[in-house]
Amino acid sequence: MNRQPIPLEELVLRPHHLWNTQHLILTAGDFARGHFNAMTVGWGSLGVMWSMPFVQVVVRPTRYTYEFTEHYDTFTLCAFPPEFASAVQLIGTKSGRDGNKIAEARLTPIASTRVAAPSFAEAELVFECRKIYWDDLVPAHFLDPRIETKYPRQDYHRIYFGEILAVLGQPHHRIHT
Repeated sequence: MNRQPIPLEELVLRPHHLWNTQHLILTAGDFARGHFNAMTVGWGSLGVMWSMPFVQVVVRPTRYTYEFTEHYDTFTLCAFPPEFASAVQLIGTKSGRDGNKIAEARLTPIASTRVAAPSFAEAELVFECRKIYWDDLVPAHFLDPRIETKYPRQDYHRIYFGEILAVLGQPHHRIHT
């Protein structure tokens, strides 16, 4: 993909579509060491916190990627064009503990521009992030009973806030001034 850096003030997104329909691949680890893992994420947010641009992602402690997200300071979020929907689904349904699901999905990890975690050559949009905060979901704080139904195994997510250090994408993700 021919991605270009996008200044945050020029970034154009459909956030609900991005998270709920297109989904993203979260990758944590160190590309140079060849020690990383990825998972599909469909829950999260983008915004500003503590005067910093951020993304918020959630990872269940039972996921293999959790170990990488805990150990490393950076992560990436990658969005893919529609023709990669089956690859994104495969990354979300198989565990990296059991084999090389990235190779099976035919995705190409590449070095990111600002962080140790890799991105993917096939991605149309990449957020490179540095962890700035984490917290665990507390079921006693759920105000809507529908939320608890998302946790039949009581495997509540850990929340990570990542400061956005770089965004790279296709021209349609950018305001043309």
